[in-house]
Amino acid sequence: MENSLEVREDVEAGSESGCKYILLIGGVLSGLGKGTIASSIGRLFRSHNFSVTAIKIDPYLNIDAGTMSPFEHGEVFVLNDGTEVDLDLGNYERFLDVQLNRDNNITTGKIYDIVIKKERKGLYLGKTVQVVPHICNEIQDWILRVSRQRLPEMEADPEICLIELGGTVGDIESMPFIEAMRQFQFRVGRSNLCVIHVSLVPVIGTAGEQKTKPTQQSVQQLRALGLSPDIILCRSTKPMNAEARLKISNFCHVSYESVLGLHDVSNLYRIPQLLYDQRIFTLLHRYLNIPMRKAVDFDQWIELADTVDRLSGRSDLVVRVAMVGKYTELEDAYISVCRALKHACYWLKLRVEVDYVEASELESAESASYERYWGLVRGADAIIVPGGFGDRGIEGKVLAARYARESNKPYLGICLGMQVSVIEYARSVLGWEDANSEEFAQNIEHPVIVFMPEISKVQMGGTMRLGKRRTYFRNKRSLIYSLYRRCFGGELDWVDERHRHRYEVNLKFTEALSRGGMDFVGQDETGERQEMVEIPGHKFYVGVQYHPEFLSRPNRPSPLFYGLMMAASNRLGEVWGEAKE
Repeated sequence: MENSLEVREDVEAGSESGCKYILLIGGVLSGLGKGTIASSIGRLFRSHNFSVTAIKIDPYLNIDAGTMSPFEHGEVFVLNDGTEVDLDLGNYERFLDVQLNRDNNITTGKIYDIVIKKERKGLYLGKTVQVVPHICNEIQDWILRVSRQRLPEMEADPEICLIELGGTVGDIESMPFIEAMRQFQFRVGRSNLCVIHVSLVPVIGTAGEQKTKPTQQSVQQLRALGLSPDIILCRSTKPMNAEARLKISNFCHVSYESVLGLHDVSNLYRIPQLLYDQRIFTLLHRYLNIPMRKAVDFDQWIELADTVDRLSGRSDLVVRVAMVGKYTELEDAYISVCRALKHACYWLKLRVEVDYVEASELESAESASYERYWGLVRGADAIIVPGGFGDRGIEGKVLAARYARESNKPYLGICLGMQVSVIEYARSVLGWEDANSEEFAQNIEHPVIVFMPEISKVQMGGTMRLGKRRTYFRNKRSLIYSLYRRCFGGELDWVDERHRHRYEVNLKFTEALSRGGMDFVGQDETGERQEMVEIPGHKFYVGVQYHPEFLSRPNRPSPLFYGLMMAASNRLGEVWGEAKE
């Protein structure tokens, strides 16, 4: 491609791919659940045998979510190719049962980076580079490219492309994307783009009056920017009444049946059914001229929602898990871990309750919350130490790992949680009192966790060991191997899981740790990088360097979370039997 004009013409020539586009834009305020709504619409299409892809647009200037604090932005989700993204892409993957890639996430930073690099190469032939047309063209080209990209799970090119624009109408960061989508409707044809506006209808007063004015103003602002919604999805605590729907219809220039209510439901798996019952398929058929197909697996999805509801009322089936971390003020920071726990429990017909434990509060008896948090740890049926960075709370995590090991309490250490288990074992069992990670201590005799040699110490973004990597089983008599074999079926030599870390177990000390009773049961292709560890004879004491939560699905739970919940409910004996055959 020698210049920008050739890039544009190439995309234009292939734009008639037959793909239909559904754009979701939020109004009034953020946090209305656009990601879950987009995922639910995608689930409906997938359940009716459509090939679906999805794009999340994040209007921030960051290239990706990798350097963002979980306190501010929630969990950083990692894709197969190592792209660090917003947690909404995790929702897409779990609902659609697909594996996305870097092209499924657009950020302002990515778009500007591309345009600036093209300008530096002289590809714009001396023209003044501007938001319109250059930034907007790049956004449109990206969407068209993804809409022709077949994901690994797809048997055909995408027929439906879901596009979620983060933030709300009126955000200055979103303006180039809204303008790009305004142009996009003419580029692909208005009959190939359905605009869905997700808004809030607050319920005010004791009478429960549903106020429509915020939605009216939000739609008015959107229309002023050149986009008219075809469907309005109204979030509310209660089902929408006819009066509110009629008022929104009259003032927002949409048909009455195109105003749908999304009230609070018993569990998030009910949302696809709620949309289906309001005939959203009929609306999309009308606006996009798509075929009406019979459902192929929607009954299973409804059964999943029914299962969750049935379990929610069973106090006798509760498993309590203590999540010992440092981002416990924001549940979204560990959303994939929580989802993976629930997926395992759905299969085992259990209900999980997660108690968030602030690790730093476990360190000193002088802390006001010391007894309360230790009470949660002691009262838990299982303990998880998830991934994280930084030294705050690290000693509390070490103490939690020690308690789990000494009390025979099921323990799962993920990423940093595995490193913590190695540090604790080296200190308590091998007697290396100074054992620590290079992340937290320098110039010590026993740095059992070290900085990975290939990782940059200067560039922070995108430089970790990221994405799907292969782990080979060294010990096929281990519990970890038995769990993977049980869940995946048949003999296995290796497993692929997603990673996100800068530090690893120090090869210099693995032999001593192994002699001391810590079994390193899985390694990378070199045989030197430790990926899996367990303690033989313990009820369930497992650590993994990767993040098994990222590949967990409602219909296909992660083997390690499955095993943890079996151990927590005292049902692991049969798997241990397999491991000892």
